[in-house]
Amino acid sequence: METLANWGGGGPGPWILFFPLIWAVVVFGGIRLLRRTAWRGRGGGPWRPTAGDNSPLAVLGRRFAAGEIDEEEYWRRMSVLEEHFGRIGKGGPA
Repeated sequence: METLANWGGGGPGPWILFFPLIWAVVVFGGIRLLRRTAWRGRGGGPWRPTAGDNSPLAVLGRRFAAGEIDEEEYWRRMSVLEEHFGRIGKGGPA
């Protein structure tokens, strides 16, 4: 009786160790693919924006951060958004 599935008698020999490795790579790749696409899609991520990224508050914040509007304009528009949509954020002018 020889090792590695009867190597000298016509068995697969050391190649028998290759097939579990292939299956491990397939399973690992499948899980990784699901994590990067379907499972992360629910929570968003840097490669997949969520609906909140296009909210008026987020757009206003990006414009302020980019320097397109000044602080006075930012707070003026924030107060208008709060009037129309209720309390949006926890911060704000005192």
